[in-house]
Amino acid sequence: MAQSVQILGTGQLIELQRRLRRAGHENIRSSMQRRIRRAAEPLRTDLQSTIRGLLIRSAGRGAGKRGGSSPTNRPLRATIAGAIRISVRTAGAPGARVWVDKGLLPPDLRNMAQVVNTGRIRHPVFGNRRRWATQTASPLWWDRTVSRHTSRMESEVARVVDDVRRHLE
Repeated sequence: MAQSVQILGTGQLIELQRRLRRAGHENIRSSMQRRIRRAAEPLRTDLQSTIRGLLIRSAGRGAGKRGGSSPTNRPLRATIAGAIRISVRTAGAPGARVWVDKGLLPPDLRNMAQVVNTGRIRHPVFGNRRRWATQTASPLWWDRTVSRHTSRMESEVARVVDDVRRHLE
């Protein structure tokens, strides 16, 4: 799914957050949040650079076909890259989440990260709903990037949890 990735150790994190709240260690809690965010930042950076460098190919125009420049000046890949966010929660469902903020995307591009992740982009030609074009991209760009970072992030979050637990004891 090209929407979000979550690294959760919910059982350990919930128990740890309760202990921190009871003990009143606000500086330890903020340090824990900062370290979990730092564990997720390389993933966000890699996702942004992957989408910015993603090659999107088209079949091109046939002989004798008309064409022209794009009707928008909006760069698709940079727009999606700018909408990739990190959120860290310590209550409820604690953990780090890397996701595409659809609120930062224009209305016509809200699902584009998922569409590009499928590897096949089908769209009307210059807004003409009677004429459609298909473009291809490297499929599963989101999923492959996330899988490269998952083990590192999980071990980093486990290390943070162990450090905080040791500090509380």
